[in-house]
Amino acid sequence: MAKSTTKFVCSACGVELPRWYGKCPECNEWNSVNEESIATIAIPSKMPIASTPSAIIGASLPLKLDGVQTEDQPRIVTGLAEFDRLLGGGIVPGSVVLLGGDPGVGKSTLLTQVSDTLSQRIPVLYISGEESVHQVKLRAKRLGAGSGELYVLAETVLEHMLARIEAMNPSVVVIDSIQTTRAAAIDSLPGSVAQVRGCGNALQRLAKEQGVAVFLVGHVTKEGGLAGPKALEHMVDTVLSFEGDSHLNYRILRATKNRFGSTDEIALFEMRGQGLTSVENPSAWLLAERAEQSPGSVVTCIMEGSRPLLVEVQALVCHSYLNQPRRQVTGLDYNRVNMILAVLEKRAGIRLSDKDVFVNAAGGVNVREPAADLAIALAVCSSLSDRALPPDLAVMGEIGLAGEVRGVTASEARAKEISRMGFNNVICARRDAKSLKLRVAGLNSVGAGYLAQALSALAGLQSEHSPEQDAE
Repeated sequence: MAKSTTKFVCSACGVELPRWYGKCPECNEWNSVNEESIATIAIPSKMPIASTPSAIIGASLPLKLDGVQTEDQPRIVTGLAEFDRLLGGGIVPGSVVLLGGDPGVGKSTLLTQVSDTLSQRIPVLYISGEESVHQVKLRAKRLGAGSGELYVLAETVLEHMLARIEAMNPSVVVIDSIQTTRAAAIDSLPGSVAQVRGCGNALQRLAKEQGVAVFLVGHVTKEGGLAGPKALEHMVDTVLSFEGDSHLNYRILRATKNRFGSTDEIALFEMRGQGLTSVENPSAWLLAERAEQSPGSVVTCIMEGSRPLLVEVQALVCHSYLNQPRRQVTGLDYNRVNMILAVLEKRAGIRLSDKDVFVNAAGGVNVREPAADLAIALAVCSSLSDRALPPDLAVMGEIGLAGEVRGVTASEARAKEISRMGFNNVICARRDAKSLKLRVAGLNSVGAGYLAQALSALAGLQSEHSPEQDAE
């Protein structure tokens, strides 16, 4: 027999609490704890056992794996090259894709463009719970969209959505957004944990049973994570995160989960008046505004999934007038930068304890891999000495606590990207330099076993590039 009871759930992180809190003790979000009604079912101590499998109504039978018949379904190509590559070659029919991002970053713009290109070949239903059909039409008009089989529906009730989808039978459905969708059968507010989980489960079942590709737009918390329960991320097939400053013209779309392709891939877009356009050469785009003769500027190569990207690491070192010098980091791991500064002071004898240090990854890219360690160290040394690095030099390498320079993964792919972008010299780990000299033609690979050797190699390249400066 079912009995009614209530529980308190945080709508930001999904944690269940014994009572109401003004501030969630887990995620520190204010006014996010809501009371939700649930139903518990008393389970008997002994469950009846069916005599035969056929007695279990609606249950499926186990099948031998090699006897399962499969057929390769062609992916649906959207026409946006970067978007298709991020998904692994296009949209898989019957998949569920969750797209999250800050307000104003361009989630609705991207999905409107995708819906428009798809509607030239297949029927697409765009369901908006945040805008009226007239507002969607205004955005589509600005983007030059809406000439194909693109249908718009302003609806927030899940049951009405499912009825329209069943009657229309589209190939792709866009739900903008899952936080505004509510199921009439669930007694809680839209955006609550119960509503998001229940609506997400119903839409997932729809996608799998009818082969409809479903795109869900999700809100994010102030920390940048997807709002709602983590169960929603586990439920969908692909999770995409839209990053970028709404005041700038670049956008980065990152795949953090993908059952049909690689994870940790990124796609770069440029926001224009006509919408988002794919950036086909991201390395050139990220280095377009780099000043070659600027002290503290170093180019390194990072891997975003299977794609190598050249990124400019900037450092500014100046005398501090504070008792505790400032350490400010943007786009890099703060703790790792502090570790590199300690290694520079201990292993290379470079005093930084009385200096303010500012480190930045230009272009809005978040660098999290250790391959940028050597670039951070050389950028700090370049700014401290006020001497620019040679314009044709790139560096890559991990730095250990003993001051050793370690090799990086996919060194050959990184080196080829460095050479393709016109850089003639690269300072890297000694292990990588040996293999790169044989595999990448036209690139001068300078190996360093320790940080002091990397600094010596840098000084040698600087002398070759500007001998008149050394004579002074």
